[in-house]
Amino acid sequence: MAGVDGRVALVTGASRGIGRATAELVASRGARVMCVARSEQDLASLGLEYAVADLGTPEGCSDSIAATERQIGPIDILLSNHGIGSAHERDVWDQDPACWDETMRINLDGPFHLSRLVLPGMVERRYGRMVYVSSTAGLVAEAASSAYNSSKHGLLGLMRSVALDAGPFGVTANAVLPGWVRTSMAERSAAHEAKDRGISTDQVWEERAALYPAGRVVTTTEVAETVAFLSSEESSGISGEAIRVALGSLS
Repeated sequence: MAGVDGRVALVTGASRGIGRATAELVASRGARVMCVARSEQDLASLGLEYAVADLGTPEGCSDSIAATERQIGPIDILLSNHGIGSAHERDVWDQDPACWDETMRINLDGPFHLSRLVLPGMVERRYGRMVYVSSTAGLVAEAASSAYNSSKHGLLGLMRSVALDAGPFGVTANAVLPGWVRTSMAERSAAHEAKDRGISTDQVWEERAALYPAGRVVTTTEVAETVAFLSSEESSGISGEAIRVALGSLS
């Protein structure tokens, strides 16, 4: 199996959680990986090529792509994983417009800029894999999360547009939609919810686990395995799909 061996992969939000697990996994399978995030300390501990950038800005996106091409070569695989959560959000009528703007800038504008910048090379070389990490909230909205819900729904629209536009040139685009995963971002939302409800964070996680038939939450490795497959040459028949990684839950 050719998989990702020798391919150049840019992984965003690679310093922690799903992004870190994905970067380590595709690197272990032979990809040449560039890791991008805002925390240099966390990136450096990976032992892989890295660049520090704010992917919520067009300049950060272009800088990360330029660094990848300069240090390891033209990009074959874009794994757009970075994002901001919803712990600080409120009901729509109380939502701070600044929160909306920040969430869209990071969760949707960043992936758009990365896509528009990396796709010309893929189209020219007639090969590419684009994988976007969305959320089950991209299909089923969560309460008091209008910015997060909208950004994750929008990410699916971007993915499907890329699949249509770049499909004739050997490029596939797909999205992975994890359910609850015990990442640092999800821990912050659990702590916020626990405080609001006067319960412990462990109780919040027990309730989240109960949402799934397996009685547990998804692991970062389970999400990374799905992303890695969609990054591979063997996934050539799959494009324009939103694949839920949520242990069988339909919500």
